[in-house]
Amino acid sequence: MCSQECGKLLPPIPHFATNAIHYAQEPEQWNSKAVVPPITLSTTFKQQVPAKDEERYEYTRFDNPNRRILEKVMSVLDGAKYSLAYSSGMAAIMNICHLLKSGETIICTEHVYEGTKELFDKMQEEFNLKVAYVDCTDPKKLEEKIKEYPSTKLVWLESPTNPTLKVIDIKACAEVAHKPREPKCPEKHVWVAVDNSFMSPYFQRPLALGADICMSSATKYINGHSDVLMGLVSVNKKCLYERLKFLQRTLGAVPSPFDCYMCNRGLKTLHIRMKLHFHNGLAVAKFLESHPCVKKVMYPGLASHCQCEVTKRQCSGVSGIVSFEIQGEECNAYAFLRNLKVFTVGFSVGGYESLAEHPYSMTHQNLPEEDKKRLGITKTLIRLSVGLEDEEDLLADLDQALKAAFKPCISLEGQ
Repeated sequence: MCSQECGKLLPPIPHFATNAIHYAQEPEQWNSKAVVPPITLSTTFKQQVPAKDEERYEYTRFDNPNRRILEKVMSVLDGAKYSLAYSSGMAAIMNICHLLKSGETIICTEHVYEGTKELFDKMQEEFNLKVAYVDCTDPKKLEEKIKEYPSTKLVWLESPTNPTLKVIDIKACAEVAHKPREPKCPEKHVWVAVDNSFMSPYFQRPLALGADICMSSATKYINGHSDVLMGLVSVNKKCLYERLKFLQRTLGAVPSPFDCYMCNRGLKTLHIRMKLHFHNGLAVAKFLESHPCVKKVMYPGLASHCQCEVTKRQCSGVSGIVSFEIQGEECNAYAFLRNLKVFTVGFSVGGYESLAEHPYSMTHQNLPEEDKKRLGITKTLIRLSVGLEDEEDLLADLDQALKAAFKPCISLEGQ
């Protein structure tokens, strides 16, 4: 089988690298004139007068020099007016959930990170929020679901999805969600939020496609070094920013100054890393698609991907996350993972190192069996986070592990 690329994607975002390196980081801001923003670990700051001043630092939970820099840089990279940093991606999602009132509804794409689903389901169970799931790869189904739930306040999208890498047409879904329903009731406006963790702002800008909220687990590609836990939220509407800023201050799920410094440092090489993630990811996807031990490859950068045309309309590239179904049975999937040498079996994605995982028994293990079956999370599904190693080493590792997976199959029992 001859694998082909998806085709021409959107052009790169102008000035991305320059903004990541320099925006809001002029050395004249600090007395030392340091080129690298210094780390400010202090939790409290001297006040000249007791009156409140929003530009002055008071207490690190409210604001901190390192967090302010990171938020300013992230806002320009996301193409947003405002950005807010949180202690994790899940903390960011929890803060967004607190925008809703009792009785309102979240409509969530059915292809979603299990941690997000667990949180939404718990909110429905204990906080009187309604949650409905729908296949958002079809905007018509989303429109029908919004009509079914007049109390809809938030539409939650994820693109590409975890772990089957379906691509959602963000612009089409935003247009559906923003259709006027009751013009005399502005509070009926539906917010569209997009989890952009699998793409980063370098390859996809949800706000430019009509979304109201862009959420990223900065733990993934944005930091890129698997050593920081953080979430980021970007918005354009001042009313949303002010509500989220209040929640950030009062709920207190904020990142440390050191983590903000580290994440800001990671942003400096995001453009370089994403290009190589794309290069390696595409090479791996092509290799797997032509391998006799592989049944199916899921990668938005391939022409064979069912939402390839959507990818071309809304992305300037594709990340290094590749999912595939191995031939055989579950024991073959486990044998493949056991025999990897360069790839490490582990959770998460987006670091410089290559990772592999078995969604059925790892990231999505708590998902009910019927949901796994409906969403295509099979016992032979493997998700790869292709890192920055040499392409030939990655392909050789996958090849030897695939071949080893079909030696006499060892039962999972007793492992």
